[in-house]
Amino acid sequence: MEALGAFIRSQRQHANLSLRQLADMTSLSNPYLSQIERGLHQPSVRVLKLLSDALNVSAETLLAQAGLLDPDNRGDPKADTRVETAIRAEHRLSEDQKTALIAVYRSMLPT
Repeated sequence: MEALGAFIRSQRQHANLSLRQLADMTSLSNPYLSQIERGLHQPSVRVLKLLSDALNVSAETLLAQAGLLDPDNRGDPKADTRVETAIRAEHRLSEDQKTALIAVYRSMLPT
């Protein structure tokens, strides 16, 4: 969580945004964002998506930083499962939603 928080902080600073500005852009509270940046709180996938949009960083990048997505397995057919194939085939979901859902699914599997 500390690494994710540091990454979010660096992206915010790189975008020349104050914590308050980022809070306004994401409709998240200033104290909550501060806790995320300090590694005190693990954000949900929904919050990561809000942050990725505001910081102009792909949701996939934030999910990987959060440890919810293994970038080494992305696109590897051997890593695919029937569930992941079904998620990828779902036309009602955006690509970001598919990526987030697969990341959550993978995070719940035993290692």
